[in-house]
Amino acid sequence: MMIIYNWDCKTVDAYPQDGEYTDLVYNVHYFVTGEDSETAYIGTIIGTQNLNVSDITEFIPFEDLTNEIVVGWTKSALGEEQVASIEANIASQIEQMIKPTSVTLTIGEPVAVVD
Repeated sequence: MMIIYNWDCKTVDAYPQDGEYTDLVYNVHYFVTGEDSETAYIGTIIGTQNLNVSDITEFIPFEDLTNEIVVGWTKSALGEEQVASIEANIASQIEQMIKPTSVTLTIGEPVAVVD
């Protein structure tokens, strides 16, 4: 199983004005998808992450932000362990699609058999 992860961190909350900073991003809404390249099954995780804006060393104006920059901030704020946990959860979702341990069936309905 080869999973390709995509972090979408394009939706953010910002303070319109905070001292000398305009549109200061302080919270990120992340949407992480993982797609198994062999089966095309997709798993997702949605969440938010607050950013520490109390000690800004390098301010990037909002119009210069990219998804890649904000993904870096988000992963840094989450920490390696939480990032790994999110991606492991997505891998587990995909594994359950490939090899389900439970299924929901309706009595009296025909069951499709897949080879």
